[in-house]
This record gives sequence, structure tokens and C-alpha cells, in this order.
Amino acid sequence: MVTKQSKNVSRVRRHARVRAKVSGTAEAPRLCVYRSNKNIEAQLIDDVKGVTLAASSSMSLKLENGSNIEAAAKVGKDIAEKAVAKKIKKVVFDRSGYIYHGRVKALAEAAREAGLEF
Repeated sequence: MVTKQSKNVSRVRRHARVRAKVSGTAEAPRLCVYRSNKNIEAQLIDDVKGVTLAASSSMSLKLENGSNIEAAAKVGKDIAEKAVAKKIKKVVFDRSGYIYHGRVKALAEAAREAGLEF
């Protein structure tokens, strides 16, 4: 009898495989995305020091609906503005095992338009 894994277990396993190869530095921090059913969050992480350089979320921006593409785009724009203010241009994108589609894609494209390179 074969039991089916949950989507989140599969996502966490994919994320672990990617994290074995992807790491952020002070010059090019890791832009990590977390997507829940109600909100979306993004962090700039320096894995060498183990610190978060900047963070943004649909909760911190007090968006009415944090689970749509428009909210993801606003979070992407906000995190890019915070990064540019700290003189960070290059980042390494970590989609956390999520498919590059929908909200994750909207966040990434808005961050690129606001000045980040990845």
C-alpha cells in the first residue's frame, strides 16, 4: 500500500534540496519567499552571518487581501526598495520549493522591476 505525501511535505523536501546548493552572502543575500493561504512574506537573508537584512510581508504592509497577485507584487516592490536603501543590488532567489507561478512569480517580477538583479 502506497500512501500519498502532502503537498507541503513535498515542498519542504524540494526546498531542502535547493538550500543545499543556494546560500546568501552579504554581497548577494538570499531572497526567500514564504507563501501561506492568507499572506505572503519575503526576507533578505545573509546565510554567512545568519541574519535577516530586510523583510516585508502582506501583514506588515497592512494589505486588505494578502493572498492575491497584487499583494505579492506590492511585497516584492517593498522588499526591493528596502534592499536598494541598504545598497543591495544582487540577490539569490529562493522560491522555497514553490512553483514559479502566480504569487511567487509576481513577487519576483516586481522585485526585478524595482531594481533587484537575480
